[in-house]
Amino acid sequence: MTRHATGLRSRVALAVLVLQPLLGSALAAQPASAIPAKYRDIANRIIAAAQVDSAGAWNRIAELTDRFGHRLSGSAALEQAIDWTVETMKRDGLDNVRKEPVMVPHWVRGEESLELVAPRRQKLPMLGLGGSIGTPAGGITADVMVVASFDELRARAAEAKGKIVLYDAEWRDYGYNGAFRRQGAIEAAKVGAVASLARAAGPYSMRTPHTGSMSYDPAVPKIPHAGVTAEDAMMMRRMIARGQPVRVTLTMGAQTLPDALSHNVMGELRGREKPDEIVVMGGHIDSWDVGQGAMDDAGGVVIAWEAIRLLKKLGLTPRRTIRAVGWTNEENGMRGGNAYRDTHQQEPHQLAIESDGGVFSPLGFGFTGKPEARAVIEAIGSLLTPIGAGKIGPSGGGADIGPIMATGVPGMGLNVDDSRYFWFHHTDADTPDKLNPAEVQRCVAAMAVMAYIAADLEQSLR
Repeated sequence: MTRHATGLRSRVALAVLVLQPLLGSALAAQPASAIPAKYRDIANRIIAAAQVDSAGAWNRIAELTDRFGHRLSGSAALEQAIDWTVETMKRDGLDNVRKEPVMVPHWVRGEESLELVAPRRQKLPMLGLGGSIGTPAGGITADVMVVASFDELRARAAEAKGKIVLYDAEWRDYGYNGAFRRQGAIEAAKVGAVASLARAAGPYSMRTPHTGSMSYDPAVPKIPHAGVTAEDAMMMRRMIARGQPVRVTLTMGAQTLPDALSHNVMGELRGREKPDEIVVMGGHIDSWDVGQGAMDDAGGVVIAWEAIRLLKKLGLTPRRTIRAVGWTNEENGMRGGNAYRDTHQQEPHQLAIESDGGVFSPLGFGFTGKPEARAVIEAIGSLLTPIGAGKIGPSGGGADIGPIMATGVPGMGLNVDDSRYFWFHHTDADTPDKLNPAEVQRCVAAMAVMAYIAADLEQSLR
């Protein structure tokens, strides 16, 4: 190399060093308004290809849930479903398919029943609530006290001692009604109740009790806690209002066993330029031990997985890696999301996307992140207008991506038409027939477009 060439290279290197901050700023300032034109053809290809395969994702949801049924943390069915997912992702050609160990709670329902003893005898549908203790072997027989709220319970505390408290609250929303499931045993125990029952948390029922997690307070005695149907809660209220004492026998064989080994499961589409930077998306692979867990949340796992499979089929490889994850133990412990954060927080994450609201007709996404990143996401969202999924809501995230979002990663949640979601949520009715194949494919399209473009952007969203 000549002295002239050496001097020229030195001057070029110096110029690059001087200009690098400016170049970085230019990339970061790339206008969001340029994104739709740049990616419109690709987005339209993805949407069209997703809808040509009219039932591919639905068939996979049905196969997963028919093969293994419900998948409660600690169960053999959950681990069998995870192993099947690994094998099937590998057959689909996903990159870096693996499972990562997570220790999870292991609550077992056992045999259970609820019987109306007076003013007449009748077996009543019920579901023990996750984490509840069991009853003595012969069950608990006691009079029922019906209340509509925690305030009413506290106002009538003197009446509750030795009774089974029934929370009969009309549907308002999941946050309000779910509180009676989550906190009901604590509040009932404080006033001396021997057990508690919560009306199903949903706007519609065909005598379908709901299950879900409940809590205890170490400062308060533990009492059994179960869910009953809306119809039976209202019936018992009417009986008492007529002056007929209501007496029931509650029997629950529930117990909590030592923690068990489970796994997060994942597969990737490896990025072409920045493979160590990640767009992660998915749902939770576990479910409650009722129904088949199709809507909550096999669908969320499958649409992320199918989105990667679709992108590979189309030959679309973004700058960054897209990772589809089935998180374990969302329902009764959140261990999967926390383990993912602990294992992967050192990897630069561009974005995290979760689907855990059912895979009904997609409406768009909620987004949580910086204002300049929101402008970019809204521009990407505009490309989903043809399938009605273009709206970007004021906040987004999810239980499983919450831990990684807390480290500074922007987060999104898929928003769908959830008008029927709480009809089936945490019930025996959560089966694949509740899902429309065409709607599921539109969810695949929405996830694929959003993940691909977010992973392909020149600039960071953080």
